[in-house]
Amino acid sequence: MNAMKKFPLVCLFLQLPALAWAGAPASATPVHEAERYARRCQSQAAYRIARPQGTMLWGTKRDWDTEKVTEERSSVLVSAELAPLRQADAGVKALRLEGGHLVASPVPEAGGVTSGVVGTVLHATDSHGRRVEVAICGAEPSAEDPGMVFYRIEAWNAVAQEWENPCVGLDRVTDSRALVVSGFWDASGAHHEAPGKLTFACQNGAIAKCILWGYKPWASRDGQPLTGLHQACTRMARADYCGNGRSHTHQETTIDMYDRLGLIQRTTEASEEWDPARASFEAAWAPDGATCLARTRDGRAMETILQECPNRFQKGAVAELGGGDRCTVRRVDVHPGSALLRNLSYGGPKGTTAPVQGR
Repeated sequence: MNAMKKFPLVCLFLQLPALAWAGAPASATPVHEAERYARRCQSQAAYRIARPQGTMLWGTKRDWDTEKVTEERSSVLVSAELAPLRQADAGVKALRLEGGHLVASPVPEAGGVTSGVVGTVLHATDSHGRRVEVAICGAEPSAEDPGMVFYRIEAWNAVAQEWENPCVGLDRVTDSRALVVSGFWDASGAHHEAPGKLTFACQNGAIAKCILWGYKPWASRDGQPLTGLHQACTRMARADYCGNGRSHTHQETTIDMYDRLGLIQRTTEASEEWDPARASFEAAWAPDGATCLARTRDGRAMETILQECPNRFQKGAVAELGGGDRCTVRRVDVHPGSALLRNLSYGGPKGTTAPVQGR
């Protein structure tokens, strides 16, 4: 099997455990500003515990208060501002985004893709619109694409009065880092371009996963920008059928995907990670959600999706998409054939919400 066909074999780790701060009082003594900045980017003891969490878009923790019940569309870090900077190296006034990495402005004489970036502290915002501070503690260019950089970040946890990695870690990516993407995503999962704003997309979230799978929103294919494909991928990765930010998948659900540009192709040969004979067509995807469905990924009844977003889908409206892909539920306002992306999955037991075990 060639590399192109191996690449789309994707394990979605989407029902993710949050790393929670253990033993902290509900409200710690406030730390003076000078001391707060002096304490950023220091090594931290491994005293955090894992707790169940819903599937994620940003790949970040929902809330700093680990005892608080918070829904899956919440995040401690939604967007950051490129200027003005809270803290920076001498002479650095702002940051700018170039493709998949940050550049200090003005550029320090030392040069290099990370020069002047590490150590800066940015203004940021959480999902409730509250102000947050985020520090860039490290930067490592991707081996596959030097223009794309993985950043180690920390955000100020006002509950614990500590700097903390806001990214959720998993067994396969325990110390999750972040990629940078222009604009921001709201609670519904919609992307908004906003001058001067960026998203720190943590590795275990859908935004970063879709970039790593090949859909870089700053890139293009045959003259066509990949922005729409990346956004459609974030919906597909989380099984966000209604385009409202709600996921319908489970941890370690294995899927196969393929797009209309041919960037990623359908897998036809069996391997240890994927068995095409077990898989079936699930849905076709646009940037605002599914254009049509054959079934749900987690096995829940289709009726639950129709109730979640009434008047969006038409039941019993069969659509043949070609290649054996056939929908039985379709959008009323969009032609199914306009989808940018399609996917296969193993699927869950009908009428249940039991998780699908994958690799």
